[in-house]
Amino acid sequence: MKILLFGASGHIGSAIAGELLSRGHSVTGVTRTGDIAGNGHEGLTVVAGDATSADTVAELSAQGYDAVASAVGPKLGVDDDHKIIVGAANALIEGLTRSGVRRVVVLGGAGSLEVAPGVKVIDNPNFPAIWKQNALAQSEALGLYRQADALDWTFISPAAQIEPGERTGTYRVGGEQLLVDAEGKSRISIEDYAVAFVDVLERAEAVKSRITVAY
Repeated sequence: MKILLFGASGHIGSAIAGELLSRGHSVTGVTRTGDIAGNGHEGLTVVAGDATSADTVAELSAQGYDAVASAVGPKLGVDDDHKIIVGAANALIEGLTRSGVRRVVVLGGAGSLEVAPGVKVIDNPNFPAIWKQNALAQSEALGLYRQADALDWTFISPAAQIEPGERTGTYRVGGEQLLVDAEGKSRISIEDYAVAFVDVLERAEAVKSRITVAY
């Protein structure tokens, strides 16, 4: 497939790009600077673009892509979470609707997942304050996608803990509830999150749904 990937230079975005390329897909990575460190893969093209601009999304996605992927995220402690996360959601919804590309798979957040009926991860009084605005913005973005009738969207929330690790190719898929393992931990490596992300994209699964992946 020919994939347009926003946020391709971040930790998770670069892992998704790598996973797509390893499976033989053609990837155009969109970054703020138009550059990705270490870019040398013949299947990867890098362009500069603003993921919060509907005009940019419409212009880029109109160039014959099978699907769009978004791993857009703010720089912690630098960017305005709401401006980047909600701004990108609005831009993707409007821009893709204009270009006619229906399929979009999005990196989401874990804060809006439920730990009990009506109780979300973000409701925990011990939820890290540094991630609170990010989680609230991700929750708002999810609400926007749920109203995007013109798109075949999938919003993929990671486990509560996601960090660099091993690519095992193994993961579980859930819905609205936080997944935990036998020890009560909710975790996944960035590498296995990327595997799950690309699996969903390739198989056209979980259309118009939020899912979560974890060990």
